Amino acid sequence: IMELLKDIAREKLVIMVTHNPELAQKYSTRIVQLLDGEIVSDTDPCPLSQKAAASKPKKKISMSFFTALSLSLNNLRTKKGRTILTAFAGSIGIIGIALILALSTGINNYISQVQEETLSSYPLTIQAESTDMTSLMTSFMGVKREDEASAASRDPDRVYASTVMYDMMDAMLNAETQTNNLQDFKEYIDNGGGELKELATVHYSYDFDFRVFTQDENGDILQCDVLSLMQGALAAMYGGDYSSYFDSMGAMYSAMDVWTELLPGDSQLVSPQITGQYELLYGGWPEKDNQVMLFVDGNNEISDLMLYALGLMPQAEMEEAMASMAKGETLPLGEEMSWTYAELCQRNYKLILPAECYQLDNEGNYTDLSSTEAGLDFLYHSSEIGIPLEVCGVARSKGGNGGMLTGSIGYTSALTHRAIETSAATKILSAQLADPDTDAISGLPFPKEDDLEPTDQEKADSIKEYLSTASAGEKAAIYIDVASRPSQAYVNQVVAQQMEGMTRETIEQMILQQSAGEMGVSEDTLRSYIAEMDDATLFARVEEALSQSVREQYSAAAAQKLSSLSSDQLAAAMTQILTLGVAEDPAAVEDGVRPGMGAEPSGTLTAFTLEQYLYLYDAYMPPTRSASTYEDNLDLLGYIRLDSPSAISLYATTFAQKDEIADRITAYNQTAAEEDQITYTDYVAMLMSSITAIISGISYLLIAFVSISLVVSSIMIGIITNISVLERTKEIGILRAVGASRRDVSRVFNAETFTVGLAAGGLGILVSVLATIPINAIIHQLTDLNDLAAVLPVGAAAILVCISVALTMIAGLIPARSAAKKDPVVALRTE
Repeated sequence: IMELLKDIAREKLVIMVTHNPELAQKYSTRIVQLLDGEIVSDTDPCPLSQKAAASKPKKKISMSFFTALSLSLNNLRTKKGRTILTAFAGSIGIIGIALILALSTGINNYISQVQEETLSSYPLTIQAESTDMTSLMTSFMGVKREDEASAASRDPDRVYASTVMYDMMDAMLNAETQTNNLQDFKEYIDNGGGELKELATVHYSYDFDFRVFTQDENGDILQCDVLSLMQGALAAMYGGDYSSYFDSMGAMYSAMDVWTELLPGDSQLVSPQITGQYELLYGGWPEKDNQVMLFVDGNNEISDLMLYALGLMPQAEMEEAMASMAKGETLPLGEEMSWTYAELCQRNYKLILPAECYQLDNEGNYTDLSSTEAGLDFLYHSSEIGIPLEVCGVARSKGGNGGMLTGSIGYTSALTHRAIETSAATKILSAQLADPDTDAISGLPFPKEDDLEPTDQEKADSIKEYLSTASAGEKAAIYIDVASRPSQAYVNQVVAQQMEGMTRETIEQMILQQSAGEMGVSEDTLRSYIAEMDDATLFARVEEALSQSVREQYSAAAAQKLSSLSSDQLAAAMTQILTLGVAEDPAAVEDGVRPGMGAEPSGTLTAFTLEQYLYLYDAYMPPTRSASTYEDNLDLLGYIRLDSPSAISLYATTFAQKDEIADRITAYNQTAAEEDQITYTDYVAMLMSSITAIISGISYLLIAFVSISLVVSSIMIGIITNISVLERTKEIGILRAVGASRRDVSRVFNAETFTVGLAAGGLGILVSVLATIPINAIIHQLTDLNDLAAVLPVGAAAILVCISVALTMIAGLIPARSAAKKDPVVALRTE
């Protein structure tokens, strides 16, 4: 065509472009027919030009995308209102999907946060020695697996008994104790085995006796421990020692721990999991091993029990309050107490190691100074003993959640390591480690497996030899002690004589006459109480009371008889008796004082019986072997090996990671020896671990419904584009007349749909992001879940814009192809 135009220009001819063949035949001298940019026929071709054109390669000319985009933008600008409405209509589906994705993402993020907090509070913990309580828990919850055959054979119209109580008792009595070789497993983890450190944060715990002391406002030194506090309060109220009770119930009071170890990070003393879950209110996080953090609840409160344990309130005040409550008195409500953060951080605490409590006395023996108030005062104020602790900050759990800590004060694992290393360097523990056969505390050798228990005769000979070296005063006191104790045979004989001829009626009458007034109850009440006892129980109670009475009478008679003798006489009698053999236990008593006690009415001395010598051996013979063992002493002195933890905790952030960790432990067990395999109970598995999957499934379902609006929007855009094609028919004819190909025409309309789709996607994302603001405000107002917030991910927004563009272009394909197929002649004739 260009060559043809050049020829026409050289000949200075007039060019007329027409689609009317009649006009062309009537007025033109040369007719050139064109179709889609190519010469179809020429009535007067130029041979040279044709040859030149035929010899040269044909260059295909087409409209660029930017030209097509410019034309489409010009058309959209001329119809702004319809363009905006079309873009908004196309964005409705995008807005719906974007809001669903934003809510789904916010919920999943919140669930992930809750999962992390849950798993951080309940990590997968493997203990060196534990008891499998799975059966007990399932029995307690009433979970029971029935045999299918047994269930099928039951009558549906009858009620059957469930053996829940039996299952619970069986689980309690037959709970297996599991032992794990954590030393080898720790080495496996540290060497990268199973890549467990990449899946979770690994924390090693040690069974260290963490005893911290402080001074309350009264100057009393107390141990910062709730159990010790409660033991002291109960002892002050009722007397006695309650340590064994709390030791047996220790697991129930684990939530009352004042001190808890903070999870360490890779290079920090405190893990980001801790700092992320807690809001710092004052000070800073620990930077030294002796710095600790104080934690308060969501209301900036600490329980009164913790306040007493921390010395913020006098312990004597608590004991008085408990004593008043025991009497049924009403306690007056005092003023509301509070402290500034600075006041709390100025509190002084001191960690005293168990081995440091044992100090050498003047005789060169180790004594536990913590057992006395004076000794404890010395330990607390000594600058060379213990590790002073510094409260460096105050923190509070974010969002009102409990977080992963159970105590009020958190200390670093670096402090634990320092305490373990310091304990190992103490004199008493060093001495104990250097000599495993001797008790470093008592100086006695430890018992051995091949040690034989001495016979009764050997015990008698040993105590006789030992007492022969005692002083005169000691011999006199021992003689009086023995002379005041009747033999069991004597007690049984006297009780049998007194019980002879007694019937139930006489016993009841005797109890009513003697005990009703003493017990402070009426005779009718006491009579009904006795009537509930069977004969065996009633007679046993009477025999026990008579036995006690016989012992008291015997002791009083012996004391009266021996009161006339001086200390030297008693010592001499004891010395003489030790030279005698062992006497047989007599069976008859006439004057109320048993013969053989060394002081006969006639003044003669008789030998002690074997029973008496065995009593003396148990009461006065110094031990020749330590009552403890080497392992017990190491535990008592706080010896810990860092390569042998008592528990390994694996902190995962998701349930999927926790399941993966369980698979890695299973793989480890497959390669380990049977005695070294790891066993544990995963109590967290009882929690729902599929919440995220449920939320995602609901989100996908909602997206599927909302996607229908995208299809409707696409159809609407296709219709509007088709209308645009009809409106621009003449424009299409002109484009075709000036040489635009069908592809060029189609490209113009594709560029227009691309622009509309891009505008619809961008508008939808913008509206969705703005809509999340009031949505989040409503969620926070209605649910009080401040951590839950709808948020649209950037990647999802970009994908939605691409989907919008793709759908609008697909919707415009058919109208664009229709526009490209239009006959230019027909198009130009259209009005």
